[in-house]
Amino acid sequence: MSYLNFDKTLLVNLERSLSKEMIRTNRAGTYNSTTLTDCNTRKYHGQLVLPVPELGSDNYVLLSSLDETVIQHGAEFNLGLHKYGPNLYMPNGHKYIREFDCEVIAKTTYRVGGVILTKERLLVSFEPRVLIRYTLTEAISPITMRFRPFLAFRNVNELTHENDRANTNMDEVQNGRKNRMYDQFPYLYMQFSKKVDYCHNPAWYKGIEYQKEQERGYEYKEDQLVPGYFELSMKKGESVIFSAGISEVKTTTLKTLWQKELERRNVRDDMFACLKNSAAQFYKREGDKCYLLAGYPWFHASAREMFFSTPSCTLDIDRPEYWDAIIDKTAVGEIEAYIEGRKEECHISDMDQPDALLWFIRGIQKYAHKYTVKQAADKYGKLVTDLIQYYRKQQHPRAVVHQNGLIWVDGTSRPATWMCAEENGRPITPRTGYIVEVNALWYNALKFASELMREMGKEIGADLMDYQAEITREAFVQTFWNGIYLNDYVINDYQNREVRPNQIWAVGLPYSPLDRKQQKAVVDICTKELLTPRGLRTLSPKSGDYRPIYIGGQEERNRNFHNGPVWPFTIAAYARAYMNVYKHSGVSFMQRLLVGYEVEMSALCIGTLNELYDGNPPYKGHGGMSYAPSVAAVISVLDTLKKYQEQ
Repeated sequence: MSYLNFDKTLLVNLERSLSKEMIRTNRAGTYNSTTLTDCNTRKYHGQLVLPVPELGSDNYVLLSSLDETVIQHGAEFNLGLHKYGPNLYMPNGHKYIREFDCEVIAKTTYRVGGVILTKERLLVSFEPRVLIRYTLTEAISPITMRFRPFLAFRNVNELTHENDRANTNMDEVQNGRKNRMYDQFPYLYMQFSKKVDYCHNPAWYKGIEYQKEQERGYEYKEDQLVPGYFELSMKKGESVIFSAGISEVKTTTLKTLWQKELERRNVRDDMFACLKNSAAQFYKREGDKCYLLAGYPWFHASAREMFFSTPSCTLDIDRPEYWDAIIDKTAVGEIEAYIEGRKEECHISDMDQPDALLWFIRGIQKYAHKYTVKQAADKYGKLVTDLIQYYRKQQHPRAVVHQNGLIWVDGTSRPATWMCAEENGRPITPRTGYIVEVNALWYNALKFASELMREMGKEIGADLMDYQAEITREAFVQTFWNGIYLNDYVINDYQNREVRPNQIWAVGLPYSPLDRKQQKAVVDICTKELLTPRGLRTLSPKSGDYRPIYIGGQEERNRNFHNGPVWPFTIAAYARAYMNVYKHSGVSFMQRLLVGYEVEMSALCIGTLNELYDGNPPYKGHGGMSYAPSVAAVISVLDTLKKYQEQ
């Protein structure tokens, strides 16, 4: 049995199987996602979901589902599955599933009487096209296969309903048909690797329900257009490939294309292989540029998440070519444009967040540790020092460097940190003034900039940078250290003493402003009050504001967002901090902690990690089904452990 294998016992139990999802991307923004039983439970699910730049920056669902029917001796067995009401699922195709395996690509095995049929799917790299291969492995006689496409043609954030504007016509193409429900969309080409018959019989399937959206308090019922159905015959041992894309393909090339794409896939037979594969799913090529998306299914390329995640999602998985594509060919130019005032040239969002550029400097620091400080200085030394001056000269739109060397930000009217949930346009967690992780990053950036300047032969400049860092260090300790742990933020005479994970970066970064005793105290309180098998809680259970379960409508979930749930991305800083304090004696503890992430590889979105988890057992996952900072953080932990084990 493979690492990501699920048998009939689980799959026919919808209460268990509908919580398990899969997502695959083509590294250019297109994705394929659904549950293991092919029953869509999110409006974001679909067989072909892709960017349509002409319509906006979001993704669009073109082909929502493809329902298959096996016909043998006049008997029909529909393999599809949709939810139409409370405990009402039709046509119950999940009862024919015998196995789902996703070690290499998604493969579902069905058994209908004496018929055994496999369905495999993959996306074509960098092209908006999904391929689904059907193989009849067992049958006492030829069968007929019927395929009903469920069309949506909508933004992933919206739902569609029956209307008279939709074009129900299907135009003939080689071995298939094409359709464009609305004029502003591209055509969807649906083709097969062999000749196929088509029966035109347009109908709206009404009231399809999305369970996840219902739980989240959103509109959750949709109507989808089924324009007709395709039919073809199959005999034992035969394979047929279905293609859906926004351009026509020569159907004689589909088998070759399938084999070529299959050879590009890697086996996911352990946690690192899963995370490595998941990390690559976040790459998004756009012309001659490449970005790292914050996650799927609704995220874009945002600065904080991109700069935090890129080192582990490229360098730590031995994909330096993608570091070059994302950082050298994309991010560097856009950052230079941003700080020079040419913001229209910057397509990475949220560059104005106070800590975003500090996370970029931290990424360059990881590059220096992976290679050499000299290489980092040669490639990025000038940009890093320019960024330091950008802050020091008060040019940053949201960060002010005070005379005490600390960065001050205004987070009262607009979120200034990653704890960014809002209600009525105001931050729910209004962290403002001197913020602990922002200033920990700032101190670390100053020390690293000094290191680069010495490598560049700028000794006087390096000395000045060290002097600035020492001023910052003294002010940091005086401002944040409360005698037991670090305050979360300080403004005027107010010290926010809530125990939150943000303080861990003051220990988990290479340069810490704290002494050894203070570092240990921070690690120990985070371990005692915040640590879970999925990462650090966003707030201590001892707080009266502790809200650990991420449930309810949008308003309730926003209030809970950063007041108790666990965000796995915090585990990277925690692991480095723990190992900094406990050295080799901490290896076995961190290895045991990783077991919690191993469990998640087959728990929800298989082979990857969610955005956040409940703060109390059983630590159920929520938010984005695949989140780059979560994946990057655990890869970083594995890399940290590897270095200690090699010593």
